[in-house]
Parts: sequence; C-alpha cells; structure tokens
Amino acid sequence: MLNVKQVFKSVVIVSMLVSGTAFAQVVSGKAAPDFSLTDSNGQKHALSDYKGKYVVMEWFNPDCPFVKKHYNSGNIPQLQKQYTAKGVVWLSINSSAPGKQGSYTPQGFNKFVTDQGAAPTAVLIDTGGKVGKLYDAQTTPSMFVIDPNGILIYQGAIDDTPGTDIADLKTAKNYVSAALDAAMSGKPVAVSTTKSYGCSVKY
Repeated sequence: MLNVKQVFKSVVIVSMLVSGTAFAQVVSGKAAPDFSLTDSNGQKHALSDYKGKYVVMEWFNPDCPFVKKHYNSGNIPQLQKQYTAKGVVWLSINSSAPGKQGSYTPQGFNKFVTDQGAAPTAVLIDTGGKVGKLYDAQTTPSMFVIDPNGILIYQGAIDDTPGTDIADLKTAKNYVSAALDAAMSGKPVAVSTTKSYGCSVKY
C-alpha cells in the first residue's frame, strides 16, 4: 500500500510528464548524450561530429537580462573567440518555444551574433526544447563543457557571481574558462558541477 510520500511523489512525476517539463539528468564525469540540431544557417550538427574536440554548449536567450550582461560586456564573445582559436567548438543553443521570450528567426539569431561581435561555431535552434530538456538546461545562460572523449566535465553557471551588473564580471570566477584551461593542461577540473543562474529557459 502506498504511503502519503509515495503518492505525492507519483503525482509530481505525472504532473511533470503531462506538462512536458520532465528533464533528463546528465552527470559530470559521464558521457554526454548525443543529439542533432539545425543551426541558424540551415546546417545540421550532431554532438558526435565533434568527437576528438572540446565542446562548449551555451544555452542563451538574447532578451534575457543575464545573457545581455555577458554579451553587452563582451564577456561571452571574448570567450568564444579565445577558445575557438584553440580549436574548441562553441555551440550556442536557443530552446525558446515559438512566441516566447528569446524566440527568433534564424536571421534574427544571425543578426544578434553580428551585432554583438560574437563568434560561436554555430547557433543551434532547439525550438521544441528536446535537447534543452535532455541536458536539463534550466536557465540562460547555462553552460556545459565536454572533453574530446565525449565526457561531460563541467555543467552549470558561467561564473560564481549571479546578477545582471556588468561590474561584477571584474571579480567573478569564470567556471567555463577554469574547466577548459585545466582540462587542456592535463589537470583535473576542480569544479565540475554548479547551479546555473539567469532567466528560466522558455520551453
């Protein structure tokens, strides 16, 4: 016979499935699940295409104040240029549903990239939210770093200073660059999982 806690847990799980908000749980230190998405130029990309390379996945929403902080300051564009120059693949992913905040046309995403001086390898469009939910991406920005063996070595916040104030970037510790620098130097990643901050992904 089910006790009260079991009944409550069952109701919560069913509610999540019905509402379409149930998320997978990816784990740092384990293989990153493969996926395929089309970019803002109509080209298809699969994560498995980049086996042998470091991959950064960045969930973004151009209209989110937290995302604007990192783009208007030049922080994310600078990181993109710095690490793609070292052979890192940087995939900016948008999972906003049609009609919700941050949902742009492919041309709109390309304009955003150009206007911000950004340099991702590709902007991937996840309109149905399938990949976002696969990776349990809950905020923008939300960051994932995958090593050349396809292992997830970091997931979570871009840095340790939640907020929308650009001035905070001067003292913030960037978890993405720390993970990449350590791994690319053959050192262990000191922090592999954090709680992301920002706007909720608009599934």
